[in-house]
Amino acid sequence: MLLIRQAQETDLPGLLEIYNQGIEDRIATLESQPKNEAYMSSWFDQHQGRYTALVAEEDGKAVGWAAINPYSNRCAYDGVGDLSVYIHREYRGRGIGTQLLQAIDRAGRENGFYKIVLYTFPSNLPGQKLYRKSGYREVGIFENQGVLDGRFVDVMAMEKLL
Repeated sequence: MLLIRQAQETDLPGLLEIYNQGIEDRIATLESQPKNEAYMSSWFDQHQGRYTALVAEEDGKAVGWAAINPYSNRCAYDGVGDLSVYIHREYRGRGIGTQLLQAIDRAGRENGFYKIVLYTFPSNLPGQKLYRKSGYREVGIFENQGVLDGRFVDVMAMEKLL
């Protein structure tokens, strides 16, 4: 049975494994170097309170996570959160992302967010299908938004009003 709950410090090794899979797979982030325990510990510290992190747990194992990150440090954008969501390779396509996004919507509303934005690769069709099913709409494409493995990469912006 899948449990969606607030991430805890003891989850960090599992969350790190899942994040590093996302980096290795080159389908979900412009990050190119694996992260370490110190990185995830700092990340966790930044996701206590309003900027929250949720974990999907199955049989005691972290199989996915989602987080609301700061969109901008400007007060005009205080109600806008930036979404991260990662699913363990072996658990993709099982509806875990949908459940995490439903839970992150609730957490966003509870914490005063009125909008969540995300950035995905135009080639990440499974991710886009998940986001659209969860109520996100495409805003546009940022051309040459980043560099990954020495090549420019376009990024699609999507948003959801809560």
